Amino acid sequence: MVLRPFLNDTSSCASYLFGCGTHSKLAVVDPHADLVEDYVASASALGAPIVAVFETHVQADHVSGLPALVERTGAIAYLPAEAGVQFEHVALEGGDVVELGNTLVTAIATPGHAPAHHAYAVADRRRGTEEPWLLFSGDSLLIGDVGRPDLHVTGDSEGQAQLLHRSLRRLLELPDHVVLYPSHYAGSVCGRGLSGNPVSSIGFERAHNPLLALADPAAFTEALLAEMPPPPAQQERIVAANRSGRVGAAA
Repeated sequence: MVLRPFLNDTSSCASYLFGCGTHSKLAVVDPHADLVEDYVASASALGAPIVAVFETHVQADHVSGLPALVERTGAIAYLPAEAGVQFEHVALEGGDVVELGNTLVTAIATPGHAPAHHAYAVADRRRGTEEPWLLFSGDSLLIGDVGRPDLHVTGDSEGQAQLLHRSLRRLLELPDHVVLYPSHYAGSVCGRGLSGNPVSSIGFERAHNPLLALADPAAFTEALLAEMPPPPAQQERIVAANRSGRVGAAA
């Protein structure tokens, strides 16, 4: 399986090019508008096309590269069901599987940071198993932290926090060896105590992430909502642009 991380230090966003080299089927998850040319160039160097683009959720802190990437490559856009976008895409429910040759992508419903949010568990048949190898967690489970619950709702941060608590328990059902690739690292306003290390594992977070240690939903909610940082700059404009799916809509 191919995996290439892309880190954008301006916004502390992580995105990923991944997929099956054997069958020449690559995908990008949570693409950033500033990196579209880089994804295309990397795929070209690997000699395989980008055939799918996954969003874990509608982004609130940066303009998505999905529209431009779909326009450039003809890839299929995949988003969580009920994401509320205004462009053609495949709506995935929790448990749906997308096959990219030997690479299997399973959507896991993880609402809480946003009402419509997926993590994507990825398996590689060439390893002799269809059990997940890695997880693209979006803004649900972060490294040393979890996603904030207040950016995509008005007046129901507590309810979203409780949803996120249940979603994280779902992710903790994964084996400890599953490698964790979130969509943000230290410097992002989507969390408070994020690590500068962009890669972790389910087992490491289970042992060391302080919010995962809070099994009681009420205690988790109280801790998560304490001292919330300011929202992203120009959040409303960014969300509107990402829902529209128009190339250059936020320019």
